[in-house]
Amino acid sequence: MTITTITHSIPGSSGYLDIYPERKVSVFKNPYIMGLTAVASIGGLLFGYDTGVISGALLYIKDDFEAVRHSNFLQETIVSMAVAGAILGAAAGGWINDAYGRKKATIIADLIFTLGAIVMAAAPDPYVLILGRVFVGFGVGIASVTAPVYIAELSPSEIRGALVSTNVLMITGGQFLSYLINLAFTQVPGTWRWMLGVSGVPAVVQLFLMLLLPESPRWLFIKNRQEEAISVLAKIYDFARLEDEVNLLTIQSERDSQKWNNIRYRDVFKSKEIRLAFLAGAGLQAFQQFTGINTVMYYSPTIVQLGGFHSNELALLLSLIVAGMNAAGTVLGIYLIDHAGRRKLSLFSLGGVIASLIILALSFFNQSSGSGFYGWLAVLGLVLYIGFFSPGMGIVPWTVNSEVYPEEYRGICGGMSATVNWVSNLIVAESFLSVAAAVGTGPTFLIIAIIAVLAFVFVLLYVPETKGLTFDEVELLWKHRARGNNPEYAQSLLQNENHS
Repeated sequence: MTITTITHSIPGSSGYLDIYPERKVSVFKNPYIMGLTAVASIGGLLFGYDTGVISGALLYIKDDFEAVRHSNFLQETIVSMAVAGAILGAAAGGWINDAYGRKKATIIADLIFTLGAIVMAAAPDPYVLILGRVFVGFGVGIASVTAPVYIAELSPSEIRGALVSTNVLMITGGQFLSYLINLAFTQVPGTWRWMLGVSGVPAVVQLFLMLLLPESPRWLFIKNRQEEAISVLAKIYDFARLEDEVNLLTIQSERDSQKWNNIRYRDVFKSKEIRLAFLAGAGLQAFQQFTGINTVMYYSPTIVQLGGFHSNELALLLSLIVAGMNAAGTVLGIYLIDHAGRRKLSLFSLGGVIASLIILALSFFNQSSGSGFYGWLAVLGLVLYIGFFSPGMGIVPWTVNSEVYPEEYRGICGGMSATVNWVSNLIVAESFLSVAAAVGTGPTFLIIAIIAVLAFVFVLLYVPETKGLTFDEVELLWKHRARGNNPEYAQSLLQNENHS
């Protein structure tokens, strides 16, 4: 079978859309898929709010609990126990997704998150607060696996990158909202309790909205619930393309039914192409964290104070600018990811991240001079860092992980990859203040810059371009790469894609 035959025969492929350009799906002309994406992305909002709100709340938790004020370890634990919960949630989330579906997994995540928000708001001491953070993290971990997969499986291939990236926009939007909430409650009694308790509201909203939404059509086909799947797809595609999409899913379902009957998760890495896909996907997730994003998001007010701005309110206000840049950069990334492509966007992003981290390192190396210039240079470094990180490394890892795995392993591999992200996140969150205290803030940012250089090399060597490819084409790409002839195959696919 030639590559041309493959690309022309698969609905949604570049060759198919060359022949039938009128069958392309536009994001803004399909309110149904926009609605599905918006509701599913509330999981991203929870993710972002939880990671952002603790940076401001921590300033006031220290005021209420003396033990926290005098212990870097307790501060790091309050921040990072949500991440520990997310590790467990992500690990369980892959299995929950495959066994019960994307819709039920989202509802389970919302219930757990709401419970955690109530426990945090009512916490009488730091240890109950930590327990609430674990519950919230568990819900976030499940959501971090579920939302990208649910959106990807509902999305036409030509706009899949933009739609999955909407979940990341909600993450950054949640972080921005958390800073606004932090500022709003700075003068309210019970400051940090309101900051943390409000996070339960979006979870309750999503829970009720998800009851009205359908299951992923691909998951429904896997479970032999074709009529339900077709009723969902009919609201996404026109009749001509719907017929082709249903025929393709029917063929895939018949072809893969034996695979699903015999699937054994312990054998997942026996296939070289799955190992290569997981290396690329999980590697991107790990580097997303080790290049410092949640160092910035968790501790940005603290970093601002280390730079010489000691007022809590001013630190939160400057951090709000950083969060606003994060959201704005993500909007840019949503446009670029289906135009520039995943790989180019990552490389450009990492180049800017490296330069920004060097600026941050220099500002803290010279902070002892007492000049206010270096404090403002630190703020500039934070803003530039977010400006470069958010359009690329902020969205690409989640998009790539929603599309690179075979259908029968998408849930479990996505869960394992998200677990890698959260484990990396935990290491960063639990160690940043201690490392900065041990070696200095400047050297710490220099270490992160070196890691970003390694990430740049990793993307060059191990991450292929998947822009505009259907799920079947991505599977074929990995099979050819496993045989050692991927470059020519990938180039041919991209040439076809670029003609669309």
